[in-house]
Amino acid sequence: MITAVLAGQSQSEVARTYGVSQGWISKLMARYRAVGEQAFEPRSRRPNTFTTATPQATVDLVLQLRDQLSTRGLDAGAETIGWHLRHHHDVTTSRATINRILTRAGRVVPEPKKRPKSSYIRFEAEQPNETWQSDFTHYRLTTGRDVEILTWLDDHSRYALHISAHTRVTGPIVLAAFQATTDEHGCPASTLTDNGMVFTTRLAGGRGGKNALETHLAALGVTQKNSRPAHPTTCGKVERFQQTMKKWLRAQPEQPATVQALHTLIDDFRDEYNNRRPHRSLPHRATPATAYTARPKAAPRRPDRYPRARPDRQDRQIWRRHPAKPRATAPHRSRPTLRRNLRPAPGPRPRDPHHQRRHRRTPARADPRPHPRLPTHRPKTRPTKAIAGPTKS
Repeated sequence: MITAVLAGQSQSEVARTYGVSQGWISKLMARYRAVGEQAFEPRSRRPNTFTTATPQATVDLVLQLRDQLSTRGLDAGAETIGWHLRHHHDVTTSRATINRILTRAGRVVPEPKKRPKSSYIRFEAEQPNETWQSDFTHYRLTTGRDVEILTWLDDHSRYALHISAHTRVTGPIVLAAFQATTDEHGCPASTLTDNGMVFTTRLAGGRGGKNALETHLAALGVTQKNSRPAHPTTCGKVERFQQTMKKWLRAQPEQPATVQALHTLIDDFRDEYNNRRPHRSLPHRATPATAYTARPKAAPRRPDRYPRARPDRQDRQIWRRHPAKPRATAPHRSRPTLRRNLRPAPGPRPRDPHHQRRHRRTPARADPRPHPRLPTHRPKTRPTKAIAGPTKS
């Protein structure tokens, strides 16, 4: 169209020839006079200005928070940055926008594809102190010495109940840490650990009996649960917590050289984790301390004071246990049994094997045995006395 106008045709003739408006021809000619031969190339339809673009101040703040959180060894993902923007800077930005800002600035490290989270079976306690998870991990000091860090974590709120460092974690240390934690936070209803010998001896082949922790939990009425071998995801909450803790410890500028120095860093991390760091697994990204105190705490289930046995006797009745299959439990008359949590079975009552069978009477062959409903002997009748009449002389 531009070439036709340059060849001498009028704009109206070119518009009629190509079936466009004359205004469009005028716009093309104005563009040709402004930029020259670049007017022949197709132009992008992208607008020159964006009314919904993220302000540059917000972009700079997102990048600044990313650097600060990464330096401190804390989570620096899009959700965590968005939480800090809302609570500390009164700025609301979507997670997708933060991800685009980080990707555009080259702050996102690509990771290999992982197993989808929807394939895992998630579980969570409904109340605080309903389940405590425990495990220990290793950490190397600056002297090259390897120490172990023991953790007790609440399953419902992810609240770090107890964290302590030791040269080696043993059974008495685990028991002492559990007792100190129960003195501060109360007794849990159950515990969940792996199969380490400091937690349980159930895989030891029956040698040595139960350890100190198992005996103490049984005395308190606490249910002890253990994961299956080679299934670390069962205790995934405490495993993930230890990963977060070790990431924070490695990011500190002064690394510990002694166990006491490591304890100081652990106390600082526990305060940061429980009271100020938002947790992605909790509702509204709450802190573990908020979730731990939001609901009433659970307690161990005490054994029943009275046995669940009914003292009534059963005779010539068939009962069954629910939901087991019907089972004949008719006792002998001389050996009556107790009915324990039983309920009558539906349908016709089966025959009692101990009941005396009644015999049919047939005209062809008389039954020599007496009928059970008839008496076996005739009732005795009193002899009648003769009434003495008048004597004849």
